[in-house]
Amino acid sequence: MNHTPSPHLSDGGKQAGGGLLCSLGLGSDRGVRSPDSLTHTPSPTGGTPSSSPPLLLSPGLGGLGLGSLGAMGEAAGADWESREELRLRELEEARARAAQMEKTMRWWSDCTANWREKWSKVRAERNRARDEVRQLRQRLDTLTKELTGIRRERQELASENETLRQETLRLRGDHAAPPLSAISPSSSPAHPRGASSSSSPSIPPSSPASSSSSSQVHGDVKLDRAAEGPPGSPEPEPVRDMDLDRQKTGQKDLELLDSVLRSRAPGADAQEAWDGRGGVNPAGSRRQERSRLLWEDAGTAEEDSSKLNALQLRLDESQKVLLKEREDKLALSKSIERLEAELSQWKLKYEELSKSKQEALKQLNLLKEMHQDELGRISEDLEDELGARTSMDKKLAELRAEMERLQVENAAEWGRRERLETEKLGLERDNKKLRAQVEDLEEQLAKQRRQAASALDSDLKAIQTELFERNKELADLRHIHAKLKKQFQEKTAELAHANRRVESHEAEVKKLRLRVEELKKELGQAEDELDESQNQTRKLQRSLDEQVEQTENLQVQLEHLQSRLRRQQQSPGLFGKMRSARFGPENPDGPSSDVDEEDEELQLQIP
Repeated sequence: MNHTPSPHLSDGGKQAGGGLLCSLGLGSDRGVRSPDSLTHTPSPTGGTPSSSPPLLLSPGLGGLGLGSLGAMGEAAGADWESREELRLRELEEARARAAQMEKTMRWWSDCTANWREKWSKVRAERNRARDEVRQLRQRLDTLTKELTGIRRERQELASENETLRQETLRLRGDHAAPPLSAISPSSSPAHPRGASSSSSPSIPPSSPASSSSSSQVHGDVKLDRAAEGPPGSPEPEPVRDMDLDRQKTGQKDLELLDSVLRSRAPGADAQEAWDGRGGVNPAGSRRQERSRLLWEDAGTAEEDSSKLNALQLRLDESQKVLLKEREDKLALSKSIERLEAELSQWKLKYEELSKSKQEALKQLNLLKEMHQDELGRISEDLEDELGARTSMDKKLAELRAEMERLQVENAAEWGRRERLETEKLGLERDNKKLRAQVEDLEEQLAKQRRQAASALDSDLKAIQTELFERNKELADLRHIHAKLKKQFQEKTAELAHANRRVESHEAEVKKLRLRVEELKKELGQAEDELDESQNQTRKLQRSLDEQVEQTENLQVQLEHLQSRLRRQQQSPGLFGKMRSARFGPENPDGPSSDVDEEDEELQLQIP
């Protein structure tokens, strides 16, 4: 604090001379302050005092009146003592004001610290709100990604379900299975599922609601940043209105000065002296009259000429002091005007800061409300998403159960189909066997009717060789049949293994089914060939039996012929007759025709 003391306190001689001149009433209207002018002194609480304290006038000099000049010395001594006491009191008041100023400065620093703490709390809350908005946006992005993944899985499941439905329809249509109403439950969940997917609440990233809310949040954040100002700028500090403090302290000073003057100025003379110092018009006329009387007394008293010269010198000095005090008064008035202008500016700044604070609080409340609304909306969206996800999981479980049921039905259909095919093949084989037996019986009947009675040894050997070859072929066919049977068992094992792996490898199942069908066809062909070979073996067996019978017949005939030859040898005459009858001129080709007939019979008997 730069408290500059008054020139009255720094120069005691000048103060004493001024007091004497005031007591004489000379030049009292030159710059002497009135009590009204003292009310305009600035308050020291607004900062460092920019002016000297008010002019302190001695109240004890007013009681002199128009006494003799001998009492002036005693009055000057009393005035000096009173001024010393006032100087001490003013020093104590300056110390008290300095302490009060320190208190106000501490209060000001506490206020600024509180405001900084409040603004830091507001900034922390705003940063927390921004972090929460950022976290909510991240959660929204993750939820949208999960939703797109679930939609993709749902589409894949729907396509798989459609392919399964089409395949079951195709299989049932091909193999005369139950009607299409059996698979309508599997296809019906796909449609509600699609409907639910279309009606399920989705949160696309580019939805207008989310974009408008995000733009609104960004706008509020920008407003907060604009209100906060640049990061390097100092924080705005509130301004305290100190006009009231100044007025209070000024009023206290005036009351104290007035009480001191009244206590030291007895009677109406002190009031007249005070009014004379204040520059009131009646008091001025009285002072002029007093000065005139004094000058008349001084003119009559020649012995006091030297004193008058001294008083004139003192009067000049007092006039200089009054001029200086007038200049100080002008400077003080200018400083008062400047301080009032600064005070008005600080008031305007304080009002602007209060308005900005109210606006910032309003924006903060709006941000809080928007944040709460956004949280409520996001929580509702999350609940909707959870509901849609649970419903989707339920539908997926139903579709999986339906797919398993369809797979079980498909396996049962394939089992029934295979059983029917095996039964059909068995019935076809039985029909072929029965037809072959009928044909064999017919051939046996025909051959029994066409059997010949004779054959030659060469034909018998040929038949035996042919029988050996046929037996060899039969053994080869049996070996081939065993191989085919083994292959058939292997293929059936492979078919069973492929049927077990049907659920996990549908593509391989299709290939294996085609392969199984080809193998079944080959097996049917092999069985047909086996049946034909068996028929051929039976035919060969029958032909062998026939050949055996023919050999037996031929053996019998041979024995008959041998017996006949023996008999003919025993009776040559009879043999000659028979020979002549057979090889006579009437029948030259007789034996050859018989031989040809026998050959034809043998050829007919051998297939």
